[in-house]
Amino acid sequence: MPLATHHFPTDTTAPPVILLHGFASSAAEDFIATGWIESLHRAGREVIALDLPGHGESPALTSAAEATTSAVLDAIASAIDTITPAGPIDVVGYSLGARLAWDLPRHSDRVHRLVLGGASPFEPFAAVDATELAEALRGGTPAHPLAGMMAGMISAPGRDTASLARLIPGLASEPFAPEQQAPRVPTLLVAGSSDPMTQGIEALLAALPHGSLTHVPGDHRGALDSAEFRSCAIDYLAA
Repeated sequence: MPLATHHFPTDTTAPPVILLHGFASSAAEDFIATGWIESLHRAGREVIALDLPGHGESPALTSAAEATTSAVLDAIASAIDTITPAGPIDVVGYSLGARLAWDLPRHSDRVHRLVLGGASPFEPFAAVDATELAEALRGGTPAHPLAGMMAGMISAPGRDTASLARLIPGLASEPFAPEQQAPRVPTLLVAGSSDPMTQGIEALLAALPHGSLTHVPGDHRGALDSAEFRSCAIDYLAA
C-alpha cells in the first residue's frame, strides 16, 4: 500500500525526521501548515512527512486487511525506505501518529529516536462499535457517544469517510498494548498541559527503558501547534 510522502530535503548529515500525523488529519494540516517544516529546516534537518493510509493524499483503503495496525506500520516503513533507503531515522508522531510510532521500531530497525506527542495509554478505537458507527454515519443517534464523536470526525469536509470507517475497526483488531513491548530507543513523550487525551501518560513513561516526559501549553490541538513542542522536539532529536 503506497503512501503519499512530502519530502523537504536539505544539506545535512543528520538523520532525516519522519513526521506522522493524527487520526482524521493529514501531514499538511498537522505539520506543513503549522511551522514544523521551517523549524526543522532551521535546525538543519531533512524532513519527510507522510500521509497515513486513507488520509491526505494517500490512496483510499479498500479492504479490512489494509487497515490493520500491522499493515499500516508496514506501509509506513516501506514509504520511509523508498524515499530514504539507508541510515538511521528520527520520528515525530502525534496522537495516532504517536501510537503508531511507538510500535514502528518493531517494523524498522532504522529508528534512532522518537518524539511522541498527544499520546494516550488507552486504545480508543476498540471502544467504537462498528454497527453504532455506521448508524451515526447514516444520521442516527448511537447509544454510545464515542461512536457519534468518531462519525463526526470522519465525515467532516475533505475526509475520506469510507477509508476512515475501515481504519477504526482495523486498528481496533490489533489494539494498542504499550505495556507488552515498549520501544527501546530514546523516546520523549510530550503532553499538552490541558489535554485530557494524555491523561495517564505516566504509564507510558514507566514502560520506556529510555524515556522522558515533558509538558507544553495547550489542549490536544494547541499542544501540537505550540512553539514549545517544536522547540523541545528539535532539542531532543539533536541531543
